Amino acid sequence: MTSREFQDRLGRRAKRAGVNLPPDLAVRLEAYFRLLESWNRKINLTGLNLTEAAPDTVDRLIIEPLVAARHIPAGATRMLDVGSGGGSPAIPMALGVPSIRLLMVESKTRKAVFLREAIRAVELKEAEVAASRFEELLARPELHDAHDVVTIRAVRIEPRVLSNLQAFLKPRGLLFLFRGATAAYPSETVPPPLAWSATYPLIESLRSRLVVLEKRPVGHQRST
Repeated sequence: MTSREFQDRLGRRAKRAGVNLPPDLAVRLEAYFRLLESWNRKINLTGLNLTEAAPDTVDRLIIEPLVAARHIPAGATRMLDVGSGGGSPAIPMALGVPSIRLLMVESKTRKAVFLREAIRAVELKEAEVAASRFEELLARPELHDAHDVVTIRAVRIEPRVLSNLQAFLKPRGLLFLFRGATAAYPSETVPPPLAWSATYPLIESLRSRLVVLEKRPVGHQRST
């Protein structure tokens, strides 16, 4: 697929989702996608078919994070992404909100190397990669209560994991859970101080959604 063909497809998918896509952002998103495609031939970064940039692939890797980025609160400055893998949703979200400072957490060394190369390729100057399990970062007090948004894409998330992740959030910070059509809904198992805040549709054709949990300040817990 030529660059023009890719850009045309990207533009159509963005318009379909109601996403504004300035030309400079589109160019950087293509650079990310091309790098992901190249590296995916050598290491398994995603199981999606990248060769033809199928519409569902573009939607999942690029458009879905851009839709989610619209729900990042105004004034947010720091975001932490857990299990970053091939860089989606974190990299497209950070490109869509250039004022955000991004920390990606990836325990697999080769994937972490890819992520560092990707942030160089797309010129994400306010981004870094921690090559570790996120649980290891709990021992770093400077990361506690420090982030406006924490993001994770996973099929199933245990309450214990949610309890650990909330430690990285500021009071009133938001935990973004990217959920597919068949993913379990976490509302009954959300441990305090987290509480359900909202659920937003992402890509209609994928039946994907964004579940947003809020870290309630101490003394301000309420039932959901």
